[in-house]
Amino acid sequence: MSTEGESQQYVSIFWLLGLNLLNNFGKSQLICTFVCQNAINIMEKIDSLDKKILEIISNNARIPFKDVASKCGVSRAAIHQRVQRLIDMNVIVGSGYHVNPSSLGYNTTTYIGICLEKGSMYKSVVQEFANIPEIVECHYTTGPFTMLVKLYAKDNAHLMELLNDKIQQIEGVVSTETLISLTQSLKKELPIGGLHKEHKPQMEEDWKKITD
Repeated sequence: MSTEGESQQYVSIFWLLGLNLLNNFGKSQLICTFVCQNAINIMEKIDSLDKKILEIISNNARIPFKDVASKCGVSRAAIHQRVQRLIDMNVIVGSGYHVNPSSLGYNTTTYIGICLEKGSMYKSVVQEFANIPEIVECHYTTGPFTMLVKLYAKDNAHLMELLNDKIQQIEGVVSTETLISLTQSLKKELPIGGLHKEHKPQMEEDWKKITD
């Protein structure tokens, strides 16, 4: 379940967007103030009880609210209200079951770095990727590749088919580099505590510098 990790990513994107707008368009732009201040406000609204709830439900998304309430020392109604508020704030952005791909015959996990003819073709290429069921993630990246995708294939022959007959046939794709995962050695959520307190002072300091 994605919780604090998604929240921190959301806040960081908000903050960087605001700084970029300020640097490029000046301090007078109202939208810049709104974006940067929103990043700080989101972090201010997440208190210690919220973080405790997030830590519990990120480890077990199926845990009943009554058990969360017991661990937090508050009522079940309070937990329900808190969780709903975190959903409304886009701190909690989803929950569900994770299916093991290999149990369905998809034994090859692959990351593919993709170079595009033009960066502006990104959106149209993403739409094409959305029509390929085996592609489960797509990222717009810095570095040597324009995009990075993650996909599952049944075997090497299936992977070659996806590469040659689908991905490399998409208009705008000029080259690909394939990285096959031999095993997933680590997967975890970001820690709930600590990140919140570490980021906020620096963000407020940056905000003061650019608005003075």
